[in-house]
Amino acid sequence: MKIEVLGLGAVAVDEILHVDHYPAADAKAQVRRRERRCGGLAATALVAAARLGCRCAYAGVLGTDDTSTFAARCLEQEGIDLSQAPRRAEAQIIRSAIVADLGAGTRNIFFDLNSVVGAGDNWPPEELIRDTRVLLVDFIGMAGMIRAARIARAAGVPVVADLEDDSAPGFAELLGLVDHLVLSHEFALRYTDESEPARAAQKLWQPDRALVAITCGAAGCWVVTGGQPVHHPAFAVETVDTTGCGDVFHGAYAAGLAQGLGLNACLRLASATAALKASRRGGQETIPKRAEVERFIKERSAA
Repeated sequence: MKIEVLGLGAVAVDEILHVDHYPAADAKAQVRRRERRCGGLAATALVAAARLGCRCAYAGVLGTDDTSTFAARCLEQEGIDLSQAPRRAEAQIIRSAIVADLGAGTRNIFFDLNSVVGAGDNWPPEELIRDTRVLLVDFIGMAGMIRAARIARAAGVPVVADLEDDSAPGFAELLGLVDHLVLSHEFALRYTDESEPARAAQKLWQPDRALVAITCGAAGCWVVTGGQPVHHPAFAVETVDTTGCGDVFHGAYAAGLAQGLGLNACLRLASATAALKASRRGGQETIPKRAEVERFIKERSAA
């Protein structure tokens, strides 16, 4: 059966410790609650696409340790195909320790990228990439991302990118291969040296792109599809937890493309899915499913 959204890149496992207050240096704090979650740009985007009804596969490189096994189990429980995801003893996924301050509502994140592969240099097979409906890439495993994006573009497969770090060699080449570029305003403004998201979107436009969208959270997004920047408002919700909302937006947008929606409908689907995610506390398990998103859009459209 044809894969609709194929993802490469970041898979993470977060170990989260909830404390009343973050301790001072050399001090102690009692842990009130602890939890383990699967996350990561590619993983969270794929879960969002799968929950919207897409057949999804992850074809990045996973390890063989307990952390990778936990992440793999989480993804498989969401119906994501891992048959093309190699397991290598020397590989790791991203591991994070997060201390959440319950009093201040803040968090400190400590992440480990040692031995993280993301995308394999010569994997997945070309025919798998050519036969998918949408390729979803990020920046973990740059050589593999560039290879996959080249193959996809040559085959006419849309490439959606979730990018937030331009430090790796080859970033500019990957950026040039993306035809559906969706960036957070924080990264886009820094990368373009602009102060307004509309101007950043215009600067990132190039004739062979289908869309540039700069997301601004509750302030909506600025979109360029060849003309002047257009503002798309966000769905208003009471924001509880924005963790992973950008990744959810990417995954939902990719799902819309894979299902044949027009660009405006893709953006509306992505905005609604991300808004619902922001309205509840938790990880991937709180990403809404298709029926809930469609009901939300219908209710808001009728209001």
